[in-house]
Amino acid sequence: MANISEKSAELKGDIFGAIIATIIAFPQALAFGVASGLGASAGLWGAIILSLIAGILGSNLPFVSGPTGPSAIIVAVIVGEMSGNIDKVIPILIIAAVFQILISLTQIPKMVKYVPYPVISGFLTGIGLIIIILQLSPLLGGATFSSTIKVLMYYPELFSHINIQALILGVFTLGILFFTPKCITRFIPSQLLALVIMTGVSYYLGFDVEKISGVTFSIPHAHLPHFSLDMIMQCVPAALTLAFIATSESLLTGIIMDSLMKVKHNSKRLVASQGIGNLFCAVTGSMYGTAATMRSVAAVKIGAKTRVASILCAFIMAVLLFKFTGFISQIPICVLAAILIKIGYDILDLKVLKVLKYAPKDDLYVLLAVLFLTVFYNLIFALGLGIVLAALLYAKRVADNTNIKVNEYKPDAYTPYETKVERDSHYKIRILHIDGQFFFGSITQIVSHFDELLETEYIILNYSSNSELDMSAIFALEDIIVRLEAQKIKLCLVIPNEKVYNQIKSLKIVSQLGEDAVLNDENTAIKNALTDLHLNNITE
Repeated sequence: MANISEKSAELKGDIFGAIIATIIAFPQALAFGVASGLGASAGLWGAIILSLIAGILGSNLPFVSGPTGPSAIIVAVIVGEMSGNIDKVIPILIIAAVFQILISLTQIPKMVKYVPYPVISGFLTGIGLIIIILQLSPLLGGATFSSTIKVLMYYPELFSHINIQALILGVFTLGILFFTPKCITRFIPSQLLALVIMTGVSYYLGFDVEKISGVTFSIPHAHLPHFSLDMIMQCVPAALTLAFIATSESLLTGIIMDSLMKVKHNSKRLVASQGIGNLFCAVTGSMYGTAATMRSVAAVKIGAKTRVASILCAFIMAVLLFKFTGFISQIPICVLAAILIKIGYDILDLKVLKVLKYAPKDDLYVLLAVLFLTVFYNLIFALGLGIVLAALLYAKRVADNTNIKVNEYKPDAYTPYETKVERDSHYKIRILHIDGQFFFGSITQIVSHFDELLETEYIILNYSSNSELDMSAIFALEDIIVRLEAQKIKLCLVIPNEKVYNQIKSLKIVSQLGEDAVLNDENTAIKNALTDLHLNNITE
């Protein structure tokens, strides 16, 4: 009996969770569909299909999926670049879904968390600003654009021809969204409240504003484009970006859900289910989406425990679409624009303002570069450049902390014996310590020191780091060996770390040095050097 009671309570929680998630998802799906350029119907069907498929195939957690801000903006950019030609957009969405499925088969879902925070912050803030900038025009009764530059150029004309009725609806919608008391939003989300109230006001007062059109209950039919190699190559950059953003947002939702439900979800399964769901969305011309944080968290807080909530959410949205098609067609575009502006504001990473003056300048440069390029140039380029720039700046920081300790530069860093060996040998023997990582970011600094040490006859290079050499460091080491051989200088490598020692021993460069020139003990290396140079009178 207890088991039946628990199952009953679980089902009850999933039902109520599905209802609250639908109430949140419905206006958002409409708004994101319109904002993407695919249309309100595509937004709704995207939410229905993705929530259903991802719910069935994903982890047994209430991940409520559908169109979100970042995915909608990227799709809007794609639609704009394809001049609104859906037949050209669908192949990109299909390839993006395939990329997501492929990503789920790799370790990338576990690596996405390593994308630097300044890149994520700059990108999300840029997405939020794009939504606000683009939706200001329909809020005032103007045309809808997919480019921030185009809409900014349109602003002078827009402000001289404001639709006052659209402005009134938009402003009051924003008022409801920002100022509805929590005691009310606890039971009904402000977005749905604003949508119902302002649509009713517009309808009964007969306002002359643009409304949603083309929303039907008819099941979307499959679009199966003909793929060619050239088409695929052209689609890859945009598709890869969309797949990466959708994957990242879904994984972020997964992390939040784990902390809420005190469980550990399967990240690969989450990404795979999202990819398969988005594949179904793509072939039906519906909106691309992700596991949505706001909807999933709301469902959990109401009591949802399992995937049943996500599946029920899809069915409830389908029923609403069937029953309220007439109402949906009367929703003013300016009301949806106001809802999107509030969503854009919520996406802005405002908390970063608190730490800006304390953050390293490198992080600030990355954030601002990603933000500026996201808003005014290209989301795909901004994201890629941000990751590359952050990686290079990180490499620079590590390289700056990598030093070669040389007697004449840092005498205090040497043991008395090392100092004595160098001095008594009249610097024919030089003992160098690489302090830090010997990798692609530090090789230039390290190699430059050897040009200053060419008067010596024997160099002992002590690399005590636990980090293995990357390809750049290996080739740099080969270059160092060649340089020193040309100057008749013998090199001995001292590698105390067993892992790095084994890596060096397995490389072909050992044959250039000789087996006895790679050691794991510095004292042995010094003794060998003294013997080779007939300086056995120098003792510790």
